[in-house]
Amino acid sequence: MKAPAIRNWFSKQEIDTPPDIEAAALRSDRFRLEREGDWKLLEGILKRMEGGRLRGLPDADVLALPVLYRTAASSLAVARETSLDNDTLAYLESLVQRAWFQVYGPRQGFFGWLRGFLGGGLSRSVRGIWLDICIALAAMIAGTISGWLLVSRDQEWYYRLVPTQFADTRVPGASREALLETLAVENKTAGLSTFAASLFSNNAGVSILAFALGFAFGVPSLMLLVHNMAVLGAMWWLFSDAGLSWEFAAWLSVHGTTEIFGILLAGAAGIHIGRSMAFPGHRSIMTAAAQSGRRAAQVMVGVVFMMIIAAFLEAFPRQLVGTAERFVIGMTMLALWLAYFFAFRRPPADDPT
Repeated sequence: MKAPAIRNWFSKQEIDTPPDIEAAALRSDRFRLEREGDWKLLEGILKRMEGGRLRGLPDADVLALPVLYRTAASSLAVARETSLDNDTLAYLESLVQRAWFQVYGPRQGFFGWLRGFLGGGLSRSVRGIWLDICIALAAMIAGTISGWLLVSRDQEWYYRLVPTQFADTRVPGASREALLETLAVENKTAGLSTFAASLFSNNAGVSILAFALGFAFGVPSLMLLVHNMAVLGAMWWLFSDAGLSWEFAAWLSVHGTTEIFGILLAGAAGIHIGRSMAFPGHRSIMTAAAQSGRRAAQVMVGVVFMMIIAAFLEAFPRQLVGTAERFVIGMTMLALWLAYFFAFRRPPADDPT
């Protein structure tokens, strides 16, 4: 191609290309100018809401928020279809995302959720699984009786049931003095915080396992509850045989009324899911599991709180106070838990009754 022809070709490109670019730019500017007022109004409302100034927001702005959100979402859809400039797209995507959160997002922060959870949500969930609590309680009572009867008839069962960390001096044939020494009051607090941490880890592990096994239609959860309480039954027989029933009950009650209650609720939560899956009714199995799982998960959050309290009680009051004080603390905690879960009936925030 000769030089004049090359110059003519470039001149043609310079004449043809700019009108297309200019038309696209004008279209984008026109689109933005026609709708920018609504976008700016929405952005101003969002800034005040995000800054925690919702109470000072005029009623007109609150009522306009859903309409402005839908307008911005419509503008974003048009901008994507017509391939407008990237700056407009990025601005609209950010604006629509922020508006969606204010229109449809959660209204509560963590402390608001915690207040609702402890102020009635947890107790309602526990009452909602009352039948499963009865089933789990029956299994735990049966396990305790089984452990007592097995060891009373054959002391070899004690070594099969009781973990090795408990079978130090607490074994069949030990003297009353040796057993009483394991229930003695500590005179120092050194190391008790570490002890509390290890107890929480152990107790939480048992509770989570009892809950997790419920997905197998609840049967493994029942078996775990029976086995754990058989250990308690075996140890109770040991101390009762030495004439230390009262001392052992007081020693156990300090933390046991919280810890065993928590394990009961964890097992019941697992059974609740398993029972819903085994007997879904008119629902599908997955729907039944999802619905029961939400309630059971809320119960398990409460169980974690209970295990933290139980670890503290087991590491400090149980180790530092006498027999009578231990029993008083244990019975007080049991009364508080029963009152909170079954007598405290605060209605939901959206329930006028």
